[in-house]
Amino acid sequence: MGINAHPTKMDDQMKLFSNDLVEAAPIDPRFAFGRMDADNHMSFSDNNNPHFSWQDLPKGTESLVLLCVDPDVPSVGDAVNIEGKSIPVNLPRVDFYHWVMVDISPVTSEINTGSCADSVISCGKQSPAGPPGSRQGLNDYTSFMASSEMAGNYFGYDGPCPPWNDERLHHYIFTLYALDTEMLDLPGVFDGRDAVKAISGHILDSASISGTYTLNPAVQ
Repeated sequence: MGINAHPTKMDDQMKLFSNDLVEAAPIDPRFAFGRMDADNHMSFSDNNNPHFSWQDLPKGTESLVLLCVDPDVPSVGDAVNIEGKSIPVNLPRVDFYHWVMVDISPVTSEINTGSCADSVISCGKQSPAGPPGSRQGLNDYTSFMASSEMAGNYFGYDGPCPPWNDERLHHYIFTLYALDTEMLDLPGVFDGRDAVKAISGHILDSASISGTYTLNPAVQ
């Protein structure tokens, strides 16, 4: 796949690139938690984190934060992955965080493919790899899996796995934030919502790349 930066960023602003994602294009299943399966609707996928690199950080950058959020998750889960039911496009949606990484040193300029996640780990990764000094929070599979046999704390990156009966195409927004603080005021265990609150008032600039994913063969 080609390299893309956020299309709205000007030349003098920070830029985010990826060898693995193309802006607004479908995400390759190897970066997903689940892939289409003709017999079972979904099977586990490679779950590799995508590659990212960046440049032109603003003056005064003390740390970076990387978030991945899906804003298209159903607000009501009673029809999720239920045979004979579908989730309508117009059902209200909520955010689902797939990756929450904070306190990334501005000396770091790249995250390689699969360096932070390279498989589905039942009950979640407990000490995911990351750039030196960085901290990774809980993603929202922690709450989604809470009542299943895969219940656990899901730290780090876990990729797309939208409901296979959802009529809406899901979007995955990866955003890198440049901050004016070296370390965020966060507890030992935190999630995406905690990180969003913590970065408020510290953002110098940001850049994003988004992709799409579905497990519903009828959705394009």
